[in-house]
Amino acid sequence: MNKNKVLKLGLPKGSLQESTFKMFRKAGFNVALSSERSYFPSIDDPEIEAVLLRAQEMSRYVADGALDCGITGNDWILENKSDCVKIADLVYAKQSLSKVRWVLAVPQASGIKSIKDLNGKRIATELVNVTKEYFKKNKVNVDVEFSWGATEVKVSSGLVDAIVELTETGRSLKANKLVEIATLCESTTQFIANKSAYKDSWKKDKMEEIAVLLRGAIAAEAKVGLKMNIKKADLKRVLTLLPSLKNPTISCLSLEGWLAVETIIDEKVVRDIIPELKKAGATGIIEYPLNKVIY
Repeated sequence: MNKNKVLKLGLPKGSLQESTFKMFRKAGFNVALSSERSYFPSIDDPEIEAVLLRAQEMSRYVADGALDCGITGNDWILENKSDCVKIADLVYAKQSLSKVRWVLAVPQASGIKSIKDLNGKRIATELVNVTKEYFKKNKVNVDVEFSWGATEVKVSSGLVDAIVELTETGRSLKANKLVEIATLCESTTQFIANKSAYKDSWKKDKMEEIAVLLRGAIAAEAKVGLKMNIKKADLKRVLTLLPSLKNPTISCLSLEGWLAVETIIDEKVVRDIIPELKKAGATGIIEYPLNKVIY
């Protein structure tokens, strides 16, 4: 620990907050808030000073050096035109850090089929700059206005002609009788750094260490460990059933003719594999959760 060094880390407040806190805890950092109104999370690493900010603002404060690093979506990096260093993509499939899209949507009954049909129309979105650049690139003249929220309601009530909105599954758009006609960009959660801070050897090492642990925690989220005992005679048959990161770990048991096999597999396939392993002769099968998988 370096008592004279502190890394200023921005964590996203709002929809990404709980997922980010969970990810950090799984990575080994105990992050907590003293109250719901607090903007300064405690973290059990004296070398890290954390602050909560809206994801929409994060990249600006990282780019200008107010923060050394932070977590936000690359959509807001594009929107703010922030010049930052990307340390890692943090695609967290089980929570709200998964990949999302910004889509152009119009009412189903509008008769609008393409972006060309929106020439001279009004678009509402929170992602104003990206939207303006998209229409400029496609040579379509539109009026883009900033939306503070309830964007889907504005188009369904006729206040605007179309919206550019964030979606993951598209269910909310369909519920509001909207149809997608284009995808402006995809976004993933990213761990970013200030360029000057990243040139500081201590800060760079600290950020890279955090990134390794976060990536390991994310990788572990979709996997489980599997242990079992098998007879040597059944080894070949069992191995054909086991996907693995590389090769399963195999060791001899004290009981002659028996082996212990351990591997890591995708959680989504384990329910199909365990019955097959049992049929192939495996016994004492144990499934266990993982905190980190470091490749």
